[in-house]
Amino acid sequence: MSSPLEYYNSIPPVTKTYAAACFFATGAYALELYNVRNIALFYSDVFKRFQIWRLITPFFFIGPFSLDFAFKLITILYYGAQLERSPFDKRTADFVWMYVFGAASLLVMTAIPYLRTPFLGPSMVFILPYVWSREFPNARVNIHGLFELKGFYLPYYMIAADLVLGNPLQQSMMGIAAGHLYYFLTVLYPLSTGNNILKTPRLIHKLVAFWGEGFQINSPFRNDPAEGVAFRGRGRRLNGSRSTSTRSEQRDSEPDETATPPPSSSASGVAFRGRSNRLGSR
Repeated sequence: MSSPLEYYNSIPPVTKTYAAACFFATGAYALELYNVRNIALFYSDVFKRFQIWRLITPFFFIGPFSLDFAFKLITILYYGAQLERSPFDKRTADFVWMYVFGAASLLVMTAIPYLRTPFLGPSMVFILPYVWSREFPNARVNIHGLFELKGFYLPYYMIAADLVLGNPLQQSMMGIAAGHLYYFLTVLYPLSTGNNILKTPRLIHKLVAFWGEGFQINSPFRNDPAEGVAFRGRGRRLNGSRSTSTRSEQRDSEPDETATPPPSSSASGVAFRGRSNRLGSR
């Protein structure tokens, strides 16, 4: 059985980052390090007081420590990791773009008065099982050891569970809408028309390459500029002399001197001038 540290290191980078951000946001709130209203989404504060961070912070608060918080965190770790390891394998930038597009879609929805909500973390979390259910529609999901469902019906079971537990359905429905919009524009529409209108922007590719985590198979940017270079050190010839570029730099910085000819003209141009022994000789 792996240790907690080994499990943490095995989590794919995007899922690990988002889950850790949600955990620390709730942990800081539990320690009363900030007022939760300071990170809530209020469009009046965004446009009148230019509090731009309110467009980002609501996605990292999924509630105080509770059973519901634990369920949401497990949802991120399980379904997010499965997506990142399988359909988004070697597509880190595309996976990040799914988060970014989902966040943008939710921000547009909350501009509608009826759908306004101060925190969008639960809706963001719900995008993951919905996209997973479309990628693995025939997978068998065990529900608390009581019965099994096909993966396609998982989001609807989760909505039914929220309904039974008395949780508001608005955030779950918004997550389904954002997840379906992403899946339709990136999978269903390109399959039917052959035209992908929601390609991952170059900026996302560049940010992922700068981040240096994960891998994007079709990225126009490399994670490491030195990738593919076998050796970048200075070269030396067999006689121990420095490379041509180094000698040229020294000639530019040192006064010209007349070269002393080698003792034997027959040895000129020889890369290695040590003694040689024939095979079998002493």
